[in-house]
Amino acid sequence: MKPLTEKQIRTSFINASRGDANRAVLPDLGAIAWDDLDYLGWQDPKSPLSAYVVLELDGDPTAILLRSGDARTGRVRRQAMCAWCEDVIDTGDVVLYVARRGGDSGRRGNTIGTLICRQFVCSANVRRTPTAVEANDAAGRELIVSRRIAGLRERSEQFVREIRSTR
Repeated sequence: MKPLTEKQIRTSFINASRGDANRAVLPDLGAIAWDDLDYLGWQDPKSPLSAYVVLELDGDPTAILLRSGDARTGRVRRQAMCAWCEDVIDTGDVVLYVARRGGDSGRRGNTIGTLICRQFVCSANVRRTPTAVEANDAAGRELIVSRRIAGLRERSEQFVREIRSTR
């Protein structure tokens, strides 16, 4: 992922008001290992139910505001697979994130949701070394990792495209 500035992030939101974008608490952008990311995702430390994702879509940074379910509801947490990285090893910290659609559709209250790793560790998950069962040589492991990365990018971009759509 290309390094982004605060201004690029704040102006790239497709489903948040300018006020929401300006109130977002951004991570330390200088401390991010951009080359290891397929998207930048973080939770808002001031509002634990709010989270943000920025990825490159059609060559431009595109940011979305997400909301997670309230963890204090007393519901039993179940293991689930992240819809973006599809990691079958790290299934304990996956939550439903919901995003308001962009434009008029979002203003009418239309939303879309998906299961994503709570801490947005998908980029690390897809880059983990495949098990011996998955591949038994270096070339096979490299191929599996490159397929995982491509799948993560495809699924995360598709979710953002759905938010951006005018339905």
